[in-house]
Amino acid sequence: MRDSHPSQTAIMAAAARAAHLLVDGEPFILWDTLAASLLGDRAEELIGYHRAHGDHPVLAGARAQATVRGHYAERRATDLFRSGLEQYVVLGAGLDTFACRRAPAARPVRVIEVDHPITQQGKRDAMAAAGIAVPDGLAFAPVDFESDDLMAALHKAGFDFGKPALVTWLGVTMYLTHEAIAATLATVGRMAPGSELVMEYAVPPALRDDRGNAYARFLLPAAAERGEPWLSLFTPEELSGLLERQGLEAVEHLRQADCLAPALWRRSDALRPGDLCRLVRATVPSMA
Repeated sequence: MRDSHPSQTAIMAAAARAAHLLVDGEPFILWDTLAASLLGDRAEELIGYHRAHGDHPVLAGARAQATVRGHYAERRATDLFRSGLEQYVVLGAGLDTFACRRAPAARPVRVIEVDHPITQQGKRDAMAAAGIAVPDGLAFAPVDFESDDLMAALHKAGFDFGKPALVTWLGVTMYLTHEAIAATLATVGRMAPGSELVMEYAVPPALRDDRGNAYARFLLPAAAERGEPWLSLFTPEELSGLLERQGLEAVEHLRQADCLAPALWRRSDALRPGDLCRLVRATVPSMA
């Protein structure tokens, strides 16, 4: 992210989620009906790329990545809310719209969106311009993961470290240093036992499949060009070890193909699973 502008990666991800409902066919993976509104006067331009070149590997890959990880995280959140969970932290929220799309009658949950102050202010400005009200229960915690105190910011936003929470961290860790990732995980590891983390991470080239490598050849130079180079890659074993050192226990690592029910991959459009980024689900274990 360039110092004076919101994250372009967050904007591109929102465009991919919005374009999914216009470019791809059913079954839809993620119903993000508000993403286009947050793109403002750039919506036609950014979604237009997907309309004109939707089969291109980088655009189809972007839609698959954004919708699949969102689908998994939102499904996990819904399941945990039904079980009584009351806190949800969205790290690197970007232009995420989950809190705004929840039904007003849904069980009350405290949602805290965490992101770089510039990106977060850009999102809040976009919500205001689109006439999207901040829903009850949503709080914002401006944080630079490389330099700020995440724990202090969460406390300030009303997070209760005595109660379990779901934490999602999608589309972010590849842009951060190992030190910043470890510090953030240490804060998550100090949450109440039973807390859960869903985190996306990028794997090294040797673990990618052909589709993942093709996507990376387009994506990585473009990310570096807009000032957001990839800095951190992990094997599943490396990440499991890092999680353990920070007080978390890896439950499962998921390739993109594993994140959806098989029926959702029976498609007539250009969306196909690729292995470039994976999800890990981890928990804060109960104290012995």
